[in-house]
Amino acid sequence: MIKNKHNQAVWSKRIKKKPSLLFQEIGSSIDVDKRLFKEDIMGSLVHIEMLSKQKIITSKIKKKISKGLKKIEKEILQKKFFFNKKHEDIHMNIEKRLFQLIGDDAGFVHTARSRNDQVITDFKLWTKSSTKKIDKKLNELIKTILKVAKNNVQTIMPGFTHLKNAQPVSLAHYFLAYVEMFQRDKKRFFNNLENLNENPLGVAALSGTSFNIDRFFTTRKLGFKKPTNNSIDTVSDRDFVLDFLYAVSVCSLHISRIAEELIIWNSDGFNLIKLSDKVVTGSSIMPQKKNPDPLEYLRGKAGGTFGNLFSMLTILKGLPLSYFKDLQDDKKIVFSAFDDVCLTLEVITEMWSNISFNKDIYKQPKKDIPISMRFLNRKDVCDLFHISKTTLYRYEKNVGLPKHQLLNSRKILYKYDELMEWFYGRDVG
Repeated sequence: MIKNKHNQAVWSKRIKKKPSLLFQEIGSSIDVDKRLFKEDIMGSLVHIEMLSKQKIITSKIKKKISKGLKKIEKEILQKKFFFNKKHEDIHMNIEKRLFQLIGDDAGFVHTARSRNDQVITDFKLWTKSSTKKIDKKLNELIKTILKVAKNNVQTIMPGFTHLKNAQPVSLAHYFLAYVEMFQRDKKRFFNNLENLNENPLGVAALSGTSFNIDRFFTTRKLGFKKPTNNSIDTVSDRDFVLDFLYAVSVCSLHISRIAEELIIWNSDGFNLIKLSDKVVTGSSIMPQKKNPDPLEYLRGKAGGTFGNLFSMLTILKGLPLSYFKDLQDDKKIVFSAFDDVCLTLEVITEMWSNISFNKDIYKQPKKDIPISMRFLNRKDVCDLFHISKTTLYRYEKNVGLPKHQLLNSRKILYKYDELMEWFYGRDVG
């Protein structure tokens, strides 16, 4: 909505009456999209620089607008900027303030540009920068897991199938499975960065502009690889939103799976790990309990990210080309998904820093440990059955004593229930 010198909407001659208060309420998105202010100002600065280069506006006007936009950015950063719902969105709030600062020359900021290409440009710029923030948090999580794994190469734990004890494995090897998950997440986010790296600026509302603009100039300045090919597709394209939400959903799924596993490991039935008091809660009526609430929070949050993806799919499924008001909610959905995945990545990273593993749980049989979960070394077996190591070696070589060799290690372990079945189920001499 471009403002004339009388501060009226450009369509005011055709639409005589002001919108109802209810319409103003549903039409306003400033509470959501105000977080796009940096991208909006960046896009406008590059746009007027291009207009000046192409002799569409004068250098004097360019400098005047640039000074005004930078002042507005400073006001927002210092929390001195008033966001007015009457001006609908962040784009018009900034433009309105620009008129107040520099006068009618502010109108040139909209030359050869529609709100349609302005919005999609801002949104793509924000998605690019936000994806890089997620990547940084994934790196921090991976680094934390690798540190824990490095300290537990020799820690033996049961590997599970169907949640039944299957084979002894290195705890480090188990944890590195999680690293692989998050490495794939990084690739998914990176692939989306590649797909959205096309500059929308310059397609205007639908079919471009008659002004002699230079889209390759703005592409370079804004950090895109190339301009978009089709103007109609550009203003209606939200594939990059779907790809972003899908990447967030899969990442949240991985976090939820790990949270579920750690909850099981922390349970009294498994007792494989202990959580620091920093990351547990108590009970108002059962003082003996320490609950893994943050892990349960992570598990629950995944459902919200799945819902965000499905919401966007549902919005897009029935839309013809090109732009419709239905798309107003795309930023609300994406911002919510971004906030959730960032928070959950921070929480799971802190959880990993506050986990200790019960390293001795399989070395010696204990009364509070289920028999089926006991693993013994050679000395343990000799002590249990009062035999010498020579006899044990003979059983291994000649009689087929069941044993397990740790992956990538020479260490031999024996499962308690298998040993009992073997010793007392046959004549061993």
